[in-house]
Amino acid sequence: MREQEAGGVRLTIAIPTYRRPEAVGRALAGALEQAEAQVELRADGVREAEVLVIDNDPEASGRDVVEQAARGAGRARVCYVVEPSPGVTAVRNRALDETGGSDLLIFIDDDEEPEPGWLAALVGLWRETGCQAAAGPVIPVYEREPDVWVRAGEFFVRRSWPTGTVRPVAASNCLLLDLGFVRRAGLRFDEAFGATGGEDTLFTRRLVAAGGVIRWCAEARVRDHVPASRLDHAWILRRQRSHAATAVRVDLALAGPGVQAGIRLRAAAGGAARIAVGAAREAVGALTGSAAHRAKGARLVARGRGMLAASGGRGVHEEYGRSP
Repeated sequence: MREQEAGGVRLTIAIPTYRRPEAVGRALAGALEQAEAQVELRADGVREAEVLVIDNDPEASGRDVVEQAARGAGRARVCYVVEPSPGVTAVRNRALDETGGSDLLIFIDDDEEPEPGWLAALVGLWRETGCQAAAGPVIPVYEREPDVWVRAGEFFVRRSWPTGTVRPVAASNCLLLDLGFVRRAGLRFDEAFGATGGEDTLFTRRLVAAGGVIRWCAEARVRDHVPASRLDHAWILRRQRSHAATAVRVDLALAGPGVQAGIRLRAAAGGAARIAVGAAREAVGALTGSAAHRAKGARLVARGRGMLAASGGRGVHEEYGRSP
């Protein structure tokens, strides 16, 4: 029996945001509706719920839309805080700091929207299995129809697994955390990844290393609203390079000093191999007119370049970087 059962479960849904008031309003509305339903039904023992918006904009550009939602809230609270320190890590750690009275912390991004049943599925899986984290699929919803190259490359398509599958790592854009375990393990998001992203990969891998279990919840779906600006080929490939480089940095952060040289060597060799294979696949695509070969070849090349650069301590794009 879980220790929370005597007094009921208290949960917080955290939405990090930065200068996206319209988007965060949409995410907040969906999260608040589901949080209130959980409390009203006392589903899975949920006694209290809140939606916490952490604004990384020192000018508090999201305040008005959040306060408007708070005035209409019923059984769940709406809270708003400004985290002036720049970067995604500072925001996620602020969520940990603000939830000292909660049993569960659920992250969702400000450009996402939960589908019906999202929250109930996550909490239900946690209650049923006793896992320390649960993650669900993120489904792209495009502002405009992507071109053939983007569709063929499947750049925004994420994998899914059967519900209950144990995973070694998870992203934070649809993630439930058992805060009791997180506190006992002393887990925090690493500031070294604040400007680049990848802090969630490192955090969840450390959670597993500490004895935690991450389970997949296929029913806990969120929709990722992809703006037209992110369908630009250069932006997509830059992000592929950065993600591959960040993955190498995570491996290095988890490794002891004695094995980092080996990780760098494998990253360099793997990166070079991906560049060669990707370039060949792009050439096949050019000869045959295959958009899939061209796009997936370009993806391999970009990821290979990221790995190769990271093996020498370079190559990470500071997607979340800005001046304090």
